[in-house]
Amino acid sequence: MTAPAEPCSEDLSRLAELHGVATSYRPSPDRTVDASATAVTLALAALGVDATTPEAVRAALAAREEELAGRLLPPTVTGWGGTVPAALAALPKGTRLSIRTEQGELRSGADGLPPGVHQVTATAPDGRTARAHLIVAPPRLPAPAGRSYGLLVQLYSLLSGRSWGMGDLGDLNELAAWAGRSLGAGFVQVNPLHAAVPGSPTDPSPYRPSSRRFPDPVHLRIEDIPEFAHVTDDDRVRSLRRRAGRLRTAVLEQGELIDRDAVWKLKREALELVHQVPLGPGRRAAYCDFLAEQGTALEDHATWCALAEVHGPDWHSWPASLRDPRSPETARARRELMDRVDFHCRLAWLTDNQLAAAQRTAREAGMPLGIVHDLAVGVHPGGADAWAQQEYFAAGMSIGAPPDAFNARGQDWGLPPWRPDRLAESGYAPFRDLLRALFRYAGALRIDHVMGLFRLWWVPHGHPPTEGTYVRYDAEAMLASLVLEASRAGAMVIGEDLGTVEPGVREALRERGVYGTSVLWFERDWEGDGRPLPPDAWRADCLATATTHDLPSTAARLTGEHVDLRDRLGLLTRPLSEERAEAAADTAEWLDLLSRLGMLQGSGGGGDTRSEEAEIQAVHRYLLHTPARLIGVWLPDTVGDRRPQNLPGTWDQYPNWRLPIADAEGRPVSLEDLAESPRLHALLEVLRDARGGRGR
Repeated sequence: MTAPAEPCSEDLSRLAELHGVATSYRPSPDRTVDASATAVTLALAALGVDATTPEAVRAALAAREEELAGRLLPPTVTGWGGTVPAALAALPKGTRLSIRTEQGELRSGADGLPPGVHQVTATAPDGRTARAHLIVAPPRLPAPAGRSYGLLVQLYSLLSGRSWGMGDLGDLNELAAWAGRSLGAGFVQVNPLHAAVPGSPTDPSPYRPSSRRFPDPVHLRIEDIPEFAHVTDDDRVRSLRRRAGRLRTAVLEQGELIDRDAVWKLKREALELVHQVPLGPGRRAAYCDFLAEQGTALEDHATWCALAEVHGPDWHSWPASLRDPRSPETARARRELMDRVDFHCRLAWLTDNQLAAAQRTAREAGMPLGIVHDLAVGVHPGGADAWAQQEYFAAGMSIGAPPDAFNARGQDWGLPPWRPDRLAESGYAPFRDLLRALFRYAGALRIDHVMGLFRLWWVPHGHPPTEGTYVRYDAEAMLASLVLEASRAGAMVIGEDLGTVEPGVREALRERGVYGTSVLWFERDWEGDGRPLPPDAWRADCLATATTHDLPSTAARLTGEHVDLRDRLGLLTRPLSEERAEAAADTAEWLDLLSRLGMLQGSGGGGDTRSEEAEIQAVHRYLLHTPARLIGVWLPDTVGDRRPQNLPGTWDQYPNWRLPIADAEGRPVSLEDLAESPRLHALLEVLRDARGGRGR
């Protein structure tokens, strides 16, 4: 049994409050849990505040109260839609303003400011002066035009006859063109395509990247790189193609797992050859424009990649002088490794080109949104972003989740959190730059754990997740940054707001036009009888779906196979019979509702209404009857795949992130097979109604 947490003193609680560090949390509406003084003290230390002794707490508290009392403006001020920002309206009477807008204007008032990131100087009558960043965003993002459905897929799992052992951006291009033109789909949502941490074996999770700012070149379609056609070593090229074919055959025909390391080894060899081919004048000019546009961020990323080739993938183990991206020794190493730095810059450019091409293809195919990209909640502590942006990350902390009804031990995701104070001091520049980079090729952006815009659970290194605490972010500034950059790109935002969500978060997101995520099996009347929600009770501003990459496929849930899988892996906390009974009762309630609503019609318009295929169609017919403006179809569901792509709570017990899409018998299914699948076409024929409004 866990010992009770030592309580926070009154002074420590007050100091924590003034720095946005929580001293308690509520895992359920009727229960409050106190954070330990140790967790609070360590979180404050990560924010640069000494609270190790009562004397230090009193000194820090006095300093913070004096700072806030004398402060005219916070480091970043937020405004919406041209109205006067609240922080400016609250300034002492007679305060003079000088605002330099992003557009280059100089203004003396805050009325009618255009969207952008401006600089404001305030001079109070008593002589005090303050300078702040001023983020002005449109009041909300517009709703998407009309209603549409789309396909949800983990890109690596979608192999075609041209893949080199895993799905790639060429496959995404083909999928988008086919889904838009032939299936009437409005979008394709993919997993995060962020750059991974190199190494062997590479962490296959898309949610622990080295960099969120730059994509991973493992997703490149090598043959679509113009310079590949001009590689002169024909023997090497033939060898590459043969080895690529063997990797593809191993997955699609021999039942082997996707081997990301083998794919990257092969593609890297090809890319080294491509790098030796001179760029033509037009291509060279485009590359130089990309370098200039990406600036220091790209140079840092490529430098980290080059240094990692020499010193290993965790910068904490590098020579001390190279752990600082701004040190003279790092600058000298960059010059010495200039060819390798250029290689990695070139890979970022090539990948950016193919990502942009996929979005163009999707829009040309008639998709109103196109490609929906996924933003992971954080980055690997040893990776490129954590090295290049050290001042913005909280040292000694990891992001995670507190204990709840589903996980009594809590979670530690091993990802360093951003420091809210440093973000505010920079005008949220790292966050805005990240968003701008992703919106280059996204029609919409899904934000994993969107609640992290408001607060994150910080876990001190060396402590279990139960000994963490929440740290709050300036949600107004985070949302303003998000809405501003999405509006500039003409894109929409979908927040992954599943699980425990504190009161007010969904309302704040809805107010700004940020959509949520609703998964059918979780949509119950939790404040009433707990039964499945009727379709009219669903929210409209969401992506409605039957499952996600972290959940059982629809076929597995309907058959109860997800319970058997967890039992085989030793993940159940109750007897198998109890778990099976509960899962069966849950499914039966939903099937009963679908039957009463007349949605079980038999697969393909006839036949057995209780067949698995008919039930999966009924589930999606139900989604169509909700007011949800976006409906997502998990692509493996279209062919009856039984296996989840990721099984939370496992590491090496289950092949997370390494499975190709497969049919109901577990046989891998290629993109070409999908296009010919009667089962897929029968299911998606149901969803075509999404284009015409509510289901019938």
